[in-house]
Amino acid sequence: MHQVGSAPPEEENELKTDPTLRTHEISVGGVRQVYHVAGQGPVCVAHSGGPGTAWWYLRMPALERHYTMVYLEPVGTGDSGRLENYDLKTYVTFLAAVVDDLAEPKVHLLGHSHGGFVMQRYVLEYPDRVAGLILYDTTAVTDQEFFAQAMAGVAAYASIDPGMPAAFERLTSATDDETMTSALREALPCYFADFPGRKAEFVDLIAGIRAWLVPQTPEAFDLRDQLGEIKAPTVVIVGTHDFICGPRWAEVLHSSIPGAQLVELKDSGHFGHLEQPTEFAAAVGIVIG
Repeated sequence: MHQVGSAPPEEENELKTDPTLRTHEISVGGVRQVYHVAGQGPVCVAHSGGPGTAWWYLRMPALERHYTMVYLEPVGTGDSGRLENYDLKTYVTFLAAVVDDLAEPKVHLLGHSHGGFVMQRYVLEYPDRVAGLILYDTTAVTDQEFFAQAMAGVAAYASIDPGMPAAFERLTSATDDETMTSALREALPCYFADFPGRKAEFVDLIAGIRAWLVPQTPEAFDLRDQLGEIKAPTVVIVGTHDFICGPRWAEVLHSSIPGAQLVELKDSGHFGHLEQPTEFAAAVGIVIG
């Protein structure tokens, strides 16, 4: 693996002074992997989405009151090392190294969006290390229907913000970190159930979010035929208004994973932990207790 240097954004520098956050660093094949720990109780490892989005948007204070939350700073972002190319196998390898470093026989896993792809692959590869699984606004397949539905959601949002389709075009065609960050900030309102009505709550997050370009190795993603192998207690959490990983895809996970429970957050889009934090925490408690 070839590591490329990166500088953390100002927002993440501020997190380093947070006394409730304990930061750890390990090396995976010579590449730096940073993760952060907060709270106490049963261990839950959280993997953020993107790929390439700053980890801290996924921080969940409501869960930290009951659980030891372990937040990966995904490889390619922030203080973690950078690679030339990224695929799911790579993300799973780095996740596995963090779980090993925690020295816990079993951990709970929480994967948001693309982080849910990683968690699904991990639990299928390391079933004996998983105490419970929280799949949050994610999917088991990214096929033509998936992308068509997502783009339809973007087009629909143009009635609120006519510039939204162009923002997504810039996001998907970005060739550097700065363009990725700028385009993500423009696109993020689309991910909330009611951004215009709750703008004051989320505007600071959007203004401070950071993204890194993480070139993806082309690969098919379709785990539908393997979901029946998952034996860990599972809860699938989805926002009713999530345009990209909405109820249609949550139901595939729910109906295919034995014993999985489904929680739909009626007033949320893609960020239920921010839009409905109390209800989100209760849903996580179904698995962790």
